[in-house]
Amino acid sequence: MPDSYGPPPKRVTYTFDDVGSGQWRTKIDITAPDDSVRHMAVQYRRDGKMAPGEGDTSEADSAAMNSPAPNVLVMGLAKNKTLGAVRVYAISADGKEMTESATNVDNTGAPFVRNFHFKRIR
Repeated sequence: MPDSYGPPPKRVTYTFDDVGSGQWRTKIDITAPDDSVRHMAVQYRRDGKMAPGEGDTSEADSAAMNSPAPNVLVMGLAKNKTLGAVRVYAISADGKEMTESATNVDNTGAPFVRNFHFKRIR
């Protein structure tokens, strides 16, 4: 991850809710080192079409999701109708862990991919 990203968050929590009628709602809470929290959400169909974001839109104001396999979610994030990042979420076979692979470009325009690993909490 580029140094320009600053310190890593203290905590990141994802919630994936099946809200019926083929729609999902994903909520993301990012807790910074100073304990401030950014709340984001998006309600969508996993059909690759744009859905508006809610809450903090500093990184993205819309997203599109697709699920090419039962344990994989691909998310395209956009801000002001410009692609901002692509994320791929993969769930482990036992359902206890999730890996996020995210691609973007740094401030020089060089592409990079970073991986984060999450453990399920209930």
